[in-house]
Amino acid sequence: MAHQKVKFLNKDKSAFFAVLRENIDNYFETNNLSKTGNNGLILKAFFMLSLYIVPYFFVVFGDFLPWQQLLLTFIMGLGVAGVGMSVMHDAVHGSFSSNKTINEIFGGSLYLLGGNVYNWDMQHNKLHHTYTNVHEIDEDVTGKFLLRLHFEDKLKLAHRFQHIYAFFLYSLMTLSFLWKDFKEIKLYNEMAKSGSGLMKPFPKEEYIRLFFGKTFYLLFICLIPIWMLDITIGQWLVGFLVMNCTAGLILSTVFQAAHIVEGATQPVPDEKGNLENSWAVHQMLTTANFANGNRLLSWYIGGLDYQVEHHLFPNISHIHYPKIAKIVEETAVQFGVPYNNKGTFLGAMKSHVKMLKELGQNQQPVMA
Repeated sequence: MAHQKVKFLNKDKSAFFAVLRENIDNYFETNNLSKTGNNGLILKAFFMLSLYIVPYFFVVFGDFLPWQQLLLTFIMGLGVAGVGMSVMHDAVHGSFSSNKTINEIFGGSLYLLGGNVYNWDMQHNKLHHTYTNVHEIDEDVTGKFLLRLHFEDKLKLAHRFQHIYAFFLYSLMTLSFLWKDFKEIKLYNEMAKSGSGLMKPFPKEEYIRLFFGKTFYLLFICLIPIWMLDITIGQWLVGFLVMNCTAGLILSTVFQAAHIVEGATQPVPDEKGNLENSWAVHQMLTTANFANGNRLLSWYIGGLDYQVEHHLFPNISHIHYPKIAKIVEETAVQFGVPYNNKGTFLGAMKSHVKMLKELGQNQQPVMA
């Protein structure tokens, strides 16, 4: 895979972000607020972790009927998604707390989910947040099995039906944690050798952390339950799939509602690797909000319904997004920059399905 150096242009529009950042800074200074999380976020973190770990101990050490155990694994799936979105996500971005050690501790919750912090930081924070919706750089939209989420991917016959089977594949997302992190080693080393400046070689010390992290997860989620419950591999697999399919479907649909919807563009660099907009405008063009009026959903998914605000200010904790959203929208209107909001979550899902159909049937976007 060839990886070219990508640059953002159009310095004239960079004034938008300078003014917006000043407006946001004024909000926090005027209200004497820290941009990171508060005590409420700590309590929320423990709740989400409990939603995952407490049912685990009930399953392993309790005396429950099979259907009750499956219900507990479903709750664990809710916990996996909750920890990923409301705890780990802010922590690895460095916005969970102003204390770096606390961020590292809660960011480490990703190991409990089978993931790897270094790979997440590189793939999500560095690549996805910088080059959102850019083919072969943003892995969230590139090269998915049986899915065409980007117009630069090759169109295949099966893609015509992807709007029918996509959500099943979405449910398998967290299962990829078992092997994806090992695949990233080769990818990052290729990016480093390309001279694109996108990535550094995979650090040697991370090989050790990756090995021990995966070993711990397999002991925690596989070997201990099988040993303590005296169950077969097949019986364990059913519970494992219920947990992961629940978490995978939630995590995937939240992402798709923000980036693979109508109005969220997929900019293509020119032959020199230049993107036509400044970074901040690029984020506005490739990202959408949804369900901002649903406070319970917003609380559970870690403010990821405010994806526009999150992509512009990933160093600000999600607890502040509802308040700064109005500032972002007003500044966007002032500069004539699009502010994409899909309204309800159902509306975002309908828009996503329309995009799946278009991506599955047309080589390039159909211009209205």
